[in-house]
Amino acid sequence: MRRDPATRVTLGSMDLIEIEQKERLSREEVARRLRLLADQLARHNDVEFEQGTIRVVAHVPDEVTFKVEFEIDDDGTELELELTW
Repeated sequence: MRRDPATRVTLGSMDLIEIEQKERLSREEVARRLRLLADQLARHNDVEFEQGTIRVVAHVPDEVTFKVEFEIDDDGTELELELTW
């Protein structure tokens, strides 16, 4: 979600791309990133993700499916948030 110069990729209806990133961050940094994503969803029709020099822009319709999954087991606790459209 940075604004540095990067290659911009716009998704069309037949394109397939997956960006997966796993990082260990402070709780505060996670909250900051979630706020940035929430601001994009609230104010724009697109969301942007970056990995390296690639910037992916995806159009988000007015209505999406929102899934929340919360798990507690012997390996720890997991919270997954998923948006689909």
